[in-house]
Amino acid sequence: MAKLSVELQRYFFDEECASKVTLGDIIDLAGERIFGFLFVILSLPSALPVPAPGYSIPFGILLLLLAVQLIVGSKTPWLPKSWLTHSISLEKVQGVLKKGIPWLQKIELISRPRLSYICTSFVGRIVIGCAIALMAISMMIPIPGTNTLPAIGIFVTGFGLLDDDGAISLGGLVLCVMGATLSGLIVVFGYEVVKGGIELIKNSLTGG
Repeated sequence: MAKLSVELQRYFFDEECASKVTLGDIIDLAGERIFGFLFVILSLPSALPVPAPGYSIPFGILLLLLAVQLIVGSKTPWLPKSWLTHSISLEKVQGVLKKGIPWLQKIELISRPRLSYICTSFVGRIVIGCAIALMAISMMIPIPGTNTLPAIGIFVTGFGLLDDDGAISLGGLVLCVMGATLSGLIVVFGYEVVKGGIELIKNSLTGG
């Protein structure tokens, strides 16, 4: 099966594509790796170093719905038809992918099937689903700082599912724990206080 970055480059840049793209069109690219594919694609806009605004809440809802289905053991995801047919301009999709494909390519260099039971076993998929569900909820919190790291956690964990790479999914779960911790601190203590604490730690480590 072709690498995800190759498929996205071919479909959205190399071939002639309609001016509007639907989620259903994107899902058609996924094949048998559907859950991992959707986790990667839907978390990508919020996971980028310069996140695209307006995606965190609607995509967070979709990610939460998919995570619940992964937890209950669904093999094929279900999404409302109205969501599958909702259109997004090709220009917006290409803008996100231009920033995201280089990141995909970097992970693809090290991704391969290993520790596959983490991604394929019943218990492993429950753990992954629960982590992604928590991160999806965090993405929907309308407070600065509560969506980027959780989205990165979902992105990396989902990428592991794409290639049954348990090592990458484990790395993603570590990021999910970090995202949950950061989001919890921000909710409890406030964004500015946590931001100040992070800056203080960074300055002490760098001697600034």
